[in-house]
Amino acid sequence: MVELRKRKAPAEPAVGPTATKKSNPLKPAGADSKATAIGEKAPPTATNNGASSTKGKPTVGDAITLDGFGGEVETNEGEKTTLKKLVDDSKGGVVLFTYPKASTPGCTTQAGLFRDAYTPLSATGLDIYGLSTDSPKFNTIFKAKQNLPYPLLCDPNATLISAIGMKKAPKGTTRGVFVVDKAGKVLAAEAGGPAVTVDVVQKLVGSTGATEDIGDIVEGEKAEKEIEEGKSDGQAADQPAAIDAEPKEDEAKANVAADVADTAAKLDEGVST
Repeated sequence: MVELRKRKAPAEPAVGPTATKKSNPLKPAGADSKATAIGEKAPPTATNNGASSTKGKPTVGDAITLDGFGGEVETNEGEKTTLKKLVDDSKGGVVLFTYPKASTPGCTTQAGLFRDAYTPLSATGLDIYGLSTDSPKFNTIFKAKQNLPYPLLCDPNATLISAIGMKKAPKGTTRGVFVVDKAGKVLAAEAGGPAVTVDVVQKLVGSTGATEDIGDIVEGEKAEKEIEEGKSDGQAADQPAAIDAEPKEDEAKANVAADVADTAAKLDEGVST
């Protein structure tokens, strides 16, 4: 008879103390965190000079840093430029009126209103520009057809449009107006219809005036007045001399006449004798 023997259960391995990972005293705390992993970019620093700004669009009274603000745009003639360059080239600041698309009814009305008011609006030293995402070709056609006296800026990537707070989400341009002076101070930043955008600048020009230009005008008028007074003084000084000359001339004529009369009298006496 075969005897069945029960097998012994295998012995369980001894459980030793859990190994602990030694920390590297030279390794800074948190070096293994995902935020600082090798190859991962740090989050961008918020700025107030572009579309990525987390501080929002500029408002009236803000002082913006013109260097790099809004990136590079192009005129309808194909010239590369920036807001800083436009401001530097101006006498009193820059007006940017934004429009969604060239040659559409609303944009044509808006451009025409700025055209018709161009002389009084620019008389204070402000340079006026239209701004859209249109190409130089379309803006050149628009400018020529509407006989616009100011340049049109082309911003296909909407970098400047976004920087001044006139970019429409997710795509497009909000109609509005943005005004900045020579020092980078925002004088106006408002969205609105064609008439509203022009009215904003008209009120701004009327309220602020043109201190420098008025001073030039006053000086010019003063100089003209002095010139006119100088002319009248000169004329007044010349008049007595002319008056004095007239009696002398009359006296000379009288003397000549007297001499002629004496000669005639002598001749008559000779004939009679």
